[in-house]
Amino acid sequence: MSKIPITSRGAEMLRTELHRLKTVDRPAVITAIAEARAQGDITENAEYEAARERQGFIEGRILELEAKLANAQVIDPALLEDDGRVVFGTTVELADTAGGETVTYQIVGEDEADIKQGKISYSSPIAKGLIGKFSGDVAEVRTPGGVKEFEIVDVKYV
Repeated sequence: MSKIPITSRGAEMLRTELHRLKTVDRPAVITAIAEARAQGDITENAEYEAARERQGFIEGRILELEAKLANAQVIDPALLEDDGRVVFGTTVELADTAGGETVTYQIVGEDEADIKQGKISYSSPIAKGLIGKFSGDVAEVRTPGGVKEFEIVDVKYV
């Protein structure tokens, strides 16, 4: 499997979730299953079925997180210096050439993307249009709403 880029903050978020699943959620669901079994006949026990379903979800998520962390290529944006070039992990300030409004995005891994926090996935159309460009360049980005042009105002490695 190929390496998956992720910021150091994103890797820490995944590690925290994995730790919580293993130390809190997994033991809680095991207790819930034991309590449901203690009630007797499990063939028509809705609590038992719900607990087993929850256990399956938790175990699947644990496997998924372990695989992601094993294949992660952790990139610390603060250690990057690419002379104003947009790369994974950089924070980019953009000005919409049509409307003049400015927005700021950090290009992150798919698991950390959250548009409300200004974090976009490296595989998003905007990020794909920006990567490789320099501060001062105009990037033509193909979005679902049509083609937009953005001027790259500033590139930060934080």
